[in-house]
Amino acid sequence: MNIGIVAGGPKEEIPDLAKISNIDQWIGVDRGISYLLDVEIEPDIIFGDYDSLFEHHHDFILNHKNSYKYNSEKDESDLELAIKWALERKPHKVNIFGATGGRIDHMLGNIGLLALSIHTNTPVYIIDKINMLTIIKNGKTVITKSPEYKYISFLPFTEAVTGITLTGFKYPLLDYDLFLGSTRCISNELVEEECTISFNSGILILIKSK
Repeated sequence: MNIGIVAGGPKEEIPDLAKISNIDQWIGVDRGISYLLDVEIEPDIIFGDYDSLFEHHHDFILNHKNSYKYNSEKDESDLELAIKWALERKPHKVNIFGATGGRIDHMLGNIGLLALSIHTNTPVYIIDKINMLTIIKNGKTVITKSPEYKYISFLPFTEAVTGITLTGFKYPLLDYDLFLGSTRCISNELVEEECTISFNSGILILIKSK
């Protein structure tokens, strides 16, 4: 099962949800509920305090049988609660939309939520019109070349990521240690159809960009 979560980030950053066909279950988070309803997708599950919905969608909330309503003052964001709920179902993957752009504190916090998948077998992706983000753990990862994304970047998610080796990329690396604050692994390109990244310890954010 693939789960799609739509949060309430700026609408102009969100791909056309109506054209996304590989989602089995949709979750709407606050204004993300309205984004889904605007393209005639009824979310299966809804989260939030519902204070940022478009006014004409409030009747939908009142009648929804799978509603998780929370107070606005709480320790976790609505998106964090939705991701945790989704990961408990052990889906094949989770795609998150509406998590970038707008307030930078919200965006950085949302990117940090990728860490919730570290101790699971479910990959979590943040997707907008230009980028796709996820995290990768130590070991070897095969990355397939895609016509949709030209550039690929790796940023340290931990203080250090040791022993990075890149093969099949325009800018290869061999046994390189990448530290928090370094931009050494930004804006690479895939040369081969299948490229590999391997490293010994740490966690990386993988970013594909158009």
